[in-house]
Amino acid sequence: MKSGFVSFLGRPNAGKSTLLNRLVGQKLAIVSDKPQTTRTRILGVRNYEEGQVVFIDTPGVHKPQHRMNVRMVDTALDAVREVDVLALVVDASVKPGPGDQFLLNAIKDVKLPVILVLNKVDLIAKPKLLPMMEHYQKAFPFVEIVPVSAADGTNVDVLERLFLQYLPEGVPLYPADYLTDQPERFFAAEIVREQVLQLTHDELPFSTAVVVDRFEEAGEDSIMRLFCTILVERESQKPIVVGKAGAMIKKIGTAARAELERFFDTRIYLDLHVKVKSEWRDDGRVLDEMGLRGR
Repeated sequence: MKSGFVSFLGRPNAGKSTLLNRLVGQKLAIVSDKPQTTRTRILGVRNYEEGQVVFIDTPGVHKPQHRMNVRMVDTALDAVREVDVLALVVDASVKPGPGDQFLLNAIKDVKLPVILVLNKVDLIAKPKLLPMMEHYQKAFPFVEIVPVSAADGTNVDVLERLFLQYLPEGVPLYPADYLTDQPERFFAAEIVREQVLQLTHDELPFSTAVVVDRFEEAGEDSIMRLFCTILVERESQKPIVVGKAGAMIKKIGTAARAELERFFDTRIYLDLHVKVKSEWRDDGRVLDEMGLRGR
């Protein structure tokens, strides 16, 4: 039996969260076409006949400009030291740049097996793959290079076999029915934030967060009650989230409630408020509430 930890490391929008969701067979990480969607470490467990793999999704590595971003990058790089196999996830549809070189420099002293995952191959012409693979093989001694598409599943089964191959022998680290270590409050906040990302304008994602103020488990009426605050940094951003006559926040609430009911498999009462809190991305208390702990 094989057992151990596999961490995903990569730049923002490389598709790490989509890959995690496909591997564990359930949506644990919200997905958006906007960068820096994942803000904290997300653990997901998958059991196979050959053993158990504990996957760790991490925030995209980028140049930090706020305390939040510093904690995000620290979370991603710290995960490298806690795992058995590292998967460097690269967006193959984007030309390699300084950010990719920064990642290669960051892992240059890593002693564990590193697998390069060239993701989003469904978006590029096949002739472009070989030169890209040769470029990365010269840049770092990857034990394997695997072209995949987390979106449509191409070669994900190959990747799974390789993860098991390079993991150490051992008994399962978690019970057979264990899926993740994140609390329900985390998923509630993330599901609401996903709808904010999808339904509002492009200038909002970095400066928006969701905090669960109250979380009430379903009682005799089988209704779970969630009271959440959507944080924005400037007064000018609040009308974007609220919308004309409250139309946008109603739209966000309707979409989020439907997703929450699917996730929790119960009826949901969702109460949303928008609050302006300037510089929240540098507020340690707010970041702690979001689960973004510092070193």
